Amino acid sequence: MTEAVTRSPAETEAFAEEMAKRLSGGEIIAFRGPMGMGKTCFTRGLARGLGFTGQVTSPTFALVNEYVGGRLPLYHFDMFRIESWEDLYSCGFFDYMEMGGVIAAEWSENIEGALSGDVIFVTIEKTDENSRKITVEGGGF
Repeated sequence: MTEAVTRSPAETEAFAEEMAKRLSGGEIIAFRGPMGMGKTCFTRGLARGLGFTGQVTSPTFALVNEYVGGRLPLYHFDMFRIESWEDLYSCGFFDYMEMGGVIAAEWSENIEGALSGDVIFVTIEKTDENSRKITVEGGGF
């Protein structure tokens, strides 16, 4: 388990960027934490650490955003509206699991029964307006 406190979005991104350097493909980054904690900010750092240079945005309406062109592809899911196995199949989640990239899943609490393989749980908690406590469990972290 790894814990860190970040004091700005830039520090959160930098923490995630360093974490991304240790990823080799096939990992699922399963985020835990309420809205507004910095999950998309963390994903922005992951993407940068994997070599993606484009814009990273929340997949709220698309369900999944693909960030390719870096060392590994990153598939960014929003599982907030996922309620069933059928929903998971419909959004292609299981297909993405087999593509060898890294999956970053916001609202992973909604899909815990479907998580398998190399799952890394990232819990983000607000400690004050700008600070976050980040706990990383699994995957050798």
